Amino acid sequence: MTFRPTLLALFFIAFSMVHAQEIKAPKFGDGILNLKGKDSTWSMKVGMQLQFQTLAQWDEDSSFSDAETNFLIRRARLKFDGFVYSPKLTYKIAIGLSNRDISGASKYTSNAPRYILDAVIKWNFYENFELWFGQTKLPGNRDDLISSGSLQLVDRSLLNTNYGLERDLGIQFRHHFQLSDEFIIKEAFAISQGEGRNITSGNIGGFQYTSRLELLPFGDFIKKGDYVGGDIYREHAPKLAIGASYDFNHNAVKTQSNRGSYMITDTGFYETNISTLFIDAMFKYRGFSLMAEYADRTADDPLAKNSDGSLTGDVVKIGSGLNFQAGYILKNNWEVSGRFTNIDFDKSITLKDFQNQYTIGVSKYILDHKLKVQSDVSYLAMNLSNDELLWRLQFAVHF
Repeated sequence: MTFRPTLLALFFIAFSMVHAQEIKAPKFGDGILNLKGKDSTWSMKVGMQLQFQTLAQWDEDSSFSDAETNFLIRRARLKFDGFVYSPKLTYKIAIGLSNRDISGASKYTSNAPRYILDAVIKWNFYENFELWFGQTKLPGNRDDLISSGSLQLVDRSLLNTNYGLERDLGIQFRHHFQLSDEFIIKEAFAISQGEGRNITSGNIGGFQYTSRLELLPFGDFIKKGDYVGGDIYREHAPKLAIGASYDFNHNAVKTQSNRGSYMITDTGFYETNISTLFIDAMFKYRGFSLMAEYADRTADDPLAKNSDGSLTGDVVKIGSGLNFQAGYILKNNWEVSGRFTNIDFDKSITLKDFQNQYTIGVSKYILDHKLKVQSDVSYLAMNLSNDELLWRLQFAVHF
């Protein structure tokens, strides 16, 4: 019998609801259930994330009536987290239910649907030192590390689409310390398989190595707000976080490091070393927020080749990108925000021209990021093809 983790999770929630009279439900936004063992040796918080989106996309030579439209469930996820045996040994599980979450099955990964987003154990083994084991996000760019439920605009930027790192399976080491009363430094290092999430048939290329350093000169943000879109908590004093990440994927076999498509040759897989550098910053103060990111990706030999030297047609997406976004949240919890993203591919290799995207967004936070409505309009300028317009409207709820 095939094991279906989503069905098991749904059964668990249904069973819990049947006995709801015996369980005191938490307040909205703090999970569906908060369970704790009688002997305090385990805990589990059960949550759910839903995003419903409609969009319209058309090019500059067309009218809105000719737009390509779509209604979709952008994200539908079950989330579980808590501790086992000791509060120093925690876990996180996230299961995707929507087509966008589970699509991407490949014959190179046993055609398995990609149900599991996160399945990670975190061990705080000594003071401020932690070891993570399992599948979760790598310590890459800030936009990717911000939860999809806490984004300032409807979705992430083109910089993340083209250069961001995928979740991966491996080991991570985390540490932080205070340089002074306020100045905080955080470090992260990861070793992973290098092919993204839900790999079922072993490692094809080499390993992936990711490191990140963060500087917080004015202390921690409220409720980890350096990884929350917009200044939803209205920082009372200026707060700044500066981060830099470097990722090296040894003998990578995908076009976007551990993302994209596999590079296939007449003898198997094409392998090349891919390096990605990220530099980012987040500033917040009294409802105003500003986030900036830079990415640069290179490869030893970005053109995939067969054994006789002929090109396969697969190309590593090398180049650089810039992303700036800012917003201000009014006292009635309406936010106006904007974003500029520049993608500058290496045209001589990728044959792709630059992309400039301009986005204006409006959000209404009914209960912070747990219940919100967001809409944005984007204008994408491209040199080799018609410019495009994109309008999106999204309703999001996060139990």
